[in-house]
Formats: sequence, structure tokens, C-alpha cells
Amino acid sequence: MNCKSALLCLAFPARIRRTAFTLVELLVVITVIALLMAILVSTLQRVRKQARAMVCQTNLKQWGTLMAMSVSDNGGHFWDPDWKTPMRAAYGGGMATTRMWWGLWELDGRREAEGIVCCPMATKFVAPMESGAQSGGTFAAWRSSSGPEAAKSKPYPYYFYGSYGLSSHVGWNWTVHVPDESVEKRIWRTVDVRGRDRIPVLLDSGSEWCVSYWDSFGPSPPECDAIPTLLVRQGKSHNSVCINRHNGGVNALFLDWSVRKVGLKELWTLKWHRLFNTAGPWTKAGGVQPEDWPEWMQKFKEY
Repeated sequence: MNCKSALLCLAFPARIRRTAFTLVELLVVITVIALLMAILVSTLQRVRKQARAMVCQTNLKQWGTLMAMSVSDNGGHFWDPDWKTPMRAAYGGGMATTRMWWGLWELDGRREAEGIVCCPMATKFVAPMESGAQSGGTFAAWRSSSGPEAAKSKPYPYYFYGSYGLSSHVGWNWTVHVPDESVEKRIWRTVDVRGRDRIPVLLDSGSEWCVSYWDSFGPSPPECDAIPTLLVRQGKSHNSVCINRHNGGVNALFLDWSVRKVGLKELWTLKWHRLFNTAGPWTKAGGVQPEDWPEWMQKFKEY
């Protein structure tokens, strides 16, 4: 053995001069890789949800553009004197509905709204298409009518679907169906009002209508998040928009045609109709306590 080899042997004993990993080292490496993968997957899922939420808001902005154009053509009002739809939907002039949303599905024979009827988080139905009308859920679209055959026998867009809900306070002429003075005082007839940025028009929803806030202070919070197999129209808490679709909130289009995320507990602070109490019992101003909310909602931000 030459001098150089001898020095190497003295500096690096045989027990540490090896080229393979020990079992412990392999386990450590595998554990680190697994942790990194878990972090990466979690990050990717969060980014994907954020991207879908942005697409959802883009959909609502497009709806706002279409609605604003149509309302502008109607002199800033939702109905004309004959209660005809300004959206020129295929229902005919005798209907009391504005078809503020669905009438735009085929505006002047064009299908501008074809790709924006669903939030990317809720594009699938609970049951097969042939099963007929059904309510949606947090991550499920709703469907109206009884299937494709109905679309052939009824004027388009009688058969429609989506995962957004229209506020009935701007989307229906209730005075025709419910000739009540209190109803007349509630509904919005024009966009020329104050606080338009607090008046919801179209929101993430498990139903096509958001009629749950008709009372002066709104409904009680739902006992659970909207399970796809649970019809949101049933029970005491008809609240199809209080769903945890976007990390503690839903996206909403307002009467000033702006779009933003709304916290679930914030829903009770919006100006749903002209007589709605925005400081009702389910708001901080109204004295609600964190423990008053259903368990699934207690973790969300207070308003």
C-alpha cells in the first residue's frame, strides 16, 4: 500500500466508507418526499378551487353585462307597462315573469349564455337527465322541467339548468300573482336606486330562485350544508344560497352589476328587498352570537 492509500484509510475508516443508504436514511427520504407531495397536492387543490372561483365570477360578470344591456333597452326598468319581458324570451308577452336570467339564454335567437349557466364547482346533476326536475346542492347543479322531451314541446328555454339562483325580488312581477300592498313595497322595479352594490341579483345557489329572504329579516340558517340528495326547497330553512361552495362563501352579482364573494353569514346583511332589515337577528348588529349558528357555520366570519 502506498503512502497516499494509507492516509486515505486513516482518514476514512471502513465503517463509513460506503456507497449505499441505510434503511433509516431511506425511510427519512421517503417521508420527506411524501410530505412534499402532500403539500404540493394540497396547494394544487387550493389553486384549482381559486381558479374555478374566478371563472365563476367571470360567468356572473357576463350575466351582469347581458342583464345591464337588456334593462337599459327597457328604460332602466325590469318590466314594461304590459308586464312583458324585456329579455324577449320565448314565453310570450302575457307572462308575468321578467325572465331576467333565463330569457337571455336565447336573446334574439343567439345563445350567448350557453357556457355560463353553471359555476365550475357545480356542473353535474344529482340524477340522470331523464329523471326530470331536481334541486341542486353545494356542488351540484339544479335542473328544471322534465327532460329533453319537454324542450321539444315547450318554448325554449322552458327546459333549463344551472347552478346560480336569481333573486325573486328583481326577477318576478309578484304583484300580478300576489296583489298585496306589502309585496308591492318590497320588489325592485328599476336599477335607479341607492345602495345598488348591496342588492343581490344572481348568486351561487342550489335552486333557480333565491326566495328565501322574502321576510323582513330572512330565514333561519340551514341546519346543514346543501347535500346533493337533499332538496333545498324542503324543510323550514328554505335557503338555497347559503352553501359553502367557495371556502365560506358564495359569489354574487349585484344590482350595480358588480361581482364579488359574499360570506355565508353576510347574506343576512344584504338588501334583498326594499323592506329587508339588514340589521336583523342573524347579524352582529342584531345581537347574534357565534354559538347561535348551526355547528357547520360557526367557523365562518361574522358580519
